[in-house]
Amino acid sequence: MSMKEAIKKGIGAHGMWKQRLLKAIKSGESEWVPEVVCQDNQCEFGKWLYSCSPDQKSSPHYNNVKELHAEFHKSAANVLALALEKKQAEAEKQISVGSDYANNTNALTKEMMQWHSNVS
Repeated sequence: MSMKEAIKKGIGAHGMWKQRLLKAIKSGESEWVPEVVCQDNQCEFGKWLYSCSPDQKSSPHYNNVKELHAEFHKSAANVLALALEKKQAEAEKQISVGSDYANNTNALTKEMMQWHSNVS
């Protein structure tokens, strides 16, 4: 998979998390568990990110994306944990505009999009 394709797929995959989390908040159930979601090297993009070549890691975007990606997974896992504990109001607050999850998602997406546009 090319670098450009991996980043594009990563953007899409992480964008889908909000719907997964909203579904978990509503139902109190999920096929995902917070102990795995919090790990930034378990998703397809994370596996790719950790396996990048030295040339790919030399991109000015690499370290930013890696850090933001880790923060995204921590905040998604926090929301999921609240949802699975059936703490619906708290989970909704943690996914709303201005929350860590929302801020992390926006920052990660923005940085990934910039990286994608800079890859030839």
